[in-house]
Amino acid sequence: MPYASNAVRAPRALSAAEQKKVLKVSGEHVAGFRDHMILSLALGTGLRELEISALNVGDVARGPSEIRSRIQLTTFARKGRVRPGGAAAAVDQRVFVPKIVRLKLRKFLAWKKREGEAVGKDAALFWAPLGGHDVANGGRISTRTIRYLFLQWQKRAGFERIFTFHELRHTALTNLYKATKDVLLVQQQARHASVTTTQMYSHVSEEDIRRAVDDMPG
Repeated sequence: MPYASNAVRAPRALSAAEQKKVLKVSGEHVAGFRDHMILSLALGTGLRELEISALNVGDVARGPSEIRSRIQLTTFARKGRVRPGGAAAAVDQRVFVPKIVRLKLRKFLAWKKREGEAVGKDAALFWAPLGGHDVANGGRISTRTIRYLFLQWQKRAGFERIFTFHELRHTALTNLYKATKDVLLVQQQARHASVTTTQMYSHVSEEDIRRAVDDMPG
């Protein structure tokens, strides 16, 4: 079988400049704090949109100023279904949270309280504005809204190429592999049952090749 047919294409991920740009643009708007927090959480942890939508305040914080260093997911995706974390699962559903994201979460909870949003442990971490498409979801932000807000912030940031929200997960895990060169570590954060799935993040990207070639003598 030809090598090309077995080659695994590296997942599409945002460049460092694109990550910086979308975080900067969303962070500059007071009204965009919720969206900025969602994007920061996705880029910092690799959480999927369904997992972010399902988060409660108590999942990320023990108290108003005590943010957890890791999230134990109680609701997660399995073959398109949402299953309770208490069900038998082969994969550990713990996700570690970067320090910078924990600092932002502390500020976000204070902001939620000032805005009159519920901050009890069982309250949704991310709410949608009243009158939006998420009313049927009890006000909890929907995956549809999460995907839409990411699209809008990409447009505001002037992206030349448009990414899906799931590609923020690819970006987070690619970043982690680049920083550690440890595929087993990335597997744990990604919560992949098989390291074979995780190995796609060990492939070089076009950006890696371009940077390396730019430094070549000639």
